[in-house]
Amino acid sequence: MYQLERNIPVNIDPIILWDFIATPHNLEQITPPELEFKILSNVPDVMYDGLLIEYEIKIPIFGRKRWLTEISEVVPGESFVDMQIEGPYSYWRHYHQLLPSGINASLLVDRIDYELPFGTIGAMTHSFIVRRQLESIFDYREKVLKNLFQ
Repeated sequence: MYQLERNIPVNIDPIILWDFIATPHNLEQITPPELEFKILSNVPDVMYDGLLIEYEIKIPIFGRKRWLTEISEVVPGESFVDMQIEGPYSYWRHYHQLLPSGINASLLVDRIDYELPFGTIGAMTHSFIVRRQLESIFDYREKVLKNLFQ
């Protein structure tokens, strides 16, 4: 099992940032364009416990993959989990937490626990491809959030 954690400081009131991250359609805006992320299911304006979101994403080497995730453990204004039900990982749990960090400032914590398929081959691709790609995705997310809210 692998873990990636990112802490993204954002100069915006936590309530405003929550409204942004709790809106499923905004995920497209904070995903790198080269991944060609596309939500396939009808999604509401605001997420809720039990919400299923189906989307498609382009994964280098493997091509386009469908992904089904369930939103759970929603604590409005504070945190939620997206858990892969079907997708490219053997296991994927992404915990999102929003913490106030001063006047009109927030800290967005992303903690992903994940496991790759294909045993030893999966482990080798983790070091050379997957970890770097995930870090790049969260670098992009941080850049977009800071540009939107600075």
